[in-house]
Amino acid sequence: MISLNAVLMLSAVLFAVGLAGALTRKNAILVLVSIEIMMNAANLNFIAFWRAGLLELTGPLFALFTLVIAGAESAVGLALVIAIYRHFKSVDVANIQTLSG
Repeated sequence: MISLNAVLMLSAVLFAVGLAGALTRKNAILVLVSIEIMMNAANLNFIAFWRAGLLELTGPLFALFTLVIAGAESAVGLALVIAIYRHFKSVDVANIQTLSG
């Protein structure tokens, strides 16, 4: 069986990769993918603590809830990216300056 520390380290690496991708990428679709990686790292934490016996059934329930929220977030995010592409003809986050205030 894989130890809790190994799974938590994997989750931390996944979260760091997602955070780095969200902060450094200029393509809006890749930013959304990076945010999804970060949410999946959080789900991995929920499942890891549940398997370690530190939580009751709350781990899988939180993971299921966050998967549902992630699906809705992806749908809304992709709809916004499509609307931005139709208006600006680009999905590059750096080129979209009109909403910066």
